[in-house]
Amino acid sequence: MSTDITGAGPHTTYRRVAVIGAGVIGISWTGLFLAHGLEVVVSDPRPDARDQVLAGLDEITPALAELGLPTENLTARLRFEADPAAAVADADVVQENGPERLEVKQRIWRLVEQAAPAHALLATSTSGIPATAIAEAMEQPERLVVGHPFNPPHLVPLVEIVPGERTAERTLLRARDFYASLGKKPQILRKEVPGFVANRLQSALFRECVHLVAEGVVTEAELDDIVTDSIGLRWAVAGPFRTFHLGGGPGGLPHFLQHLGRAMEATWPGLGSPSFDEPTVALLTEQAEEAFADGPVGELAARRDRAQIALMRALATAPATSGARA
Repeated sequence: MSTDITGAGPHTTYRRVAVIGAGVIGISWTGLFLAHGLEVVVSDPRPDARDQVLAGLDEITPALAELGLPTENLTARLRFEADPAAAVADADVVQENGPERLEVKQRIWRLVEQAAPAHALLATSTSGIPATAIAEAMEQPERLVVGHPFNPPHLVPLVEIVPGERTAERTLLRARDFYASLGKKPQILRKEVPGFVANRLQSALFRECVHLVAEGVVTEAELDDIVTDSIGLRWAVAGPFRTFHLGGGPGGLPHFLQHLGRAMEATWPGLGSPSFDEPTVALLTEQAEEAFADGPVGELAARRDRAQIALMRALATAPATSGARA
């Protein structure tokens, strides 16, 4: 089976993917690619990379199966190649997941560009380094695009597609169509911004979470419950803007902003600006040991993934909803 793309130019069929970097993100991508029938070659300089990848694939196979993807003989189309140049030599797609260090990514992409076929789609999973900076080392910067997944890629739908200053429009469209063919929900950002969008939102909320815990307003466990019992549920079906549009009643978002916007704005200066100083880190660590003592991380992650899949299924089968007022 191959992944067929339409509207992406003359090379409309992707069969071979090179995954550069086999950490958590690389393994997750690898599992998703394999489950969609693609041939995958993994390149990672670590001597234990093969064992780590195979063990990681074993861990995520149940989630792939729960998603309805074929997992029998999952690794039959998988091979390993330590030399990244050899790994990308016949690739239709290169998905790089190397360390979050600019000089490392520039070195990788300088090599990949020279070794990969001219038609290959080139994507980096960086979580915050701009494509513009990475592509400074490339002769054809128009070929590179950020394909940033929300972790873990095999499960969470979002992929942020972020252009560099010289990324070609065709590259963006090819990336969008490729990820969509894998069942992902790609979003093309209109401009580069540090951290992209999802991580910026996550970071902003977490900053206030840390502040509230550090100030003794709530514990970590209590805060988690507050989020999952309120905005977590709401935002799963209606994002912040739609939520407040509905909160404005018949007048929608304009009415909400006119009548409640100023009051909300007045609270912004009072939001916290915590730091990970020694006392704060000690407090967070102590509470985490208590709050998450009901199982090892792997078991907790498996529980989360099962719940995430159940939620995704429910949302996929639920009728469109207008939501409730805020």
